[in-house]
Amino acid sequence: MLDSVAAALRLSPAERQHLHLIARGEAPTERHVPAPVGRSLRTLLDGMPLLPAYVIDFRFDVLAHNRAASALFGAAFGTAPGADNVARLLFADPDVRSTQLDWARIARETVGNLRTNLARHRDDQELLALIAELRSESPEFAAWWEDHTVEERAHGSKRIRHDLVGELAVCYDTMAALDGSDQRLVVVTPADATAEQGLRTLIAARTRSLAGPGLSSIVAQRRSAGVARRAASVGD
Repeated sequence: MLDSVAAALRLSPAERQHLHLIARGEAPTERHVPAPVGRSLRTLLDGMPLLPAYVIDFRFDVLAHNRAASALFGAAFGTAPGADNVARLLFADPDVRSTQLDWARIARETVGNLRTNLARHRDDQELLALIAELRSESPEFAAWWEDHTVEERAHGSKRIRHDLVGELAVCYDTMAALDGSDQRLVVVTPADATAEQGLRTLIAARTRSLAGPGLSSIVAQRRSAGVARRAASVGD
């Protein structure tokens, strides 16, 4: 009834929420507004070159990420099949599981987040399929799902083991977009000086790999050609 009143009065989403709050004492179910990652949010991602960051939706699909995230989580993160969903990575990829030194806590938080998200998107077939998949393939996920844990993970800390730099202590913060898209920006920050240096090392290595193995030889060839031209001009 309240939604009908809101529609008749052409209330904005904020006004609709306020109507529910004053009439019922609780917020209404959010209306999902599917949308691509906005240009400003992508600019924000690219503007944090030293901080791994990525955008997920309520299904935990990775919608966008920056180079620092690729440096920390691997080149396949957010792009390759199976690596484009954070929940699936945590429960289905043994390599990812071995690098997450606080795996049980982080994984259980993820289960609680998915249950919270399902309450807002009960009829989303992709979310339902993901949950069914994880319940059938992961005993831990199935057991924690039956606990009916509901949790909205917003921030915390964890430890990550990386082959190149060893153990990193990091913090993570999750910020929500308020446009109805139910997108979340997740940012990873170093918890100490060792982690900060480790992230810098990983990002530098990632940058070098993107430059390509032939870049240094091309530069050298150009320099040699320049020296040869100058020598020839002197001879003339």
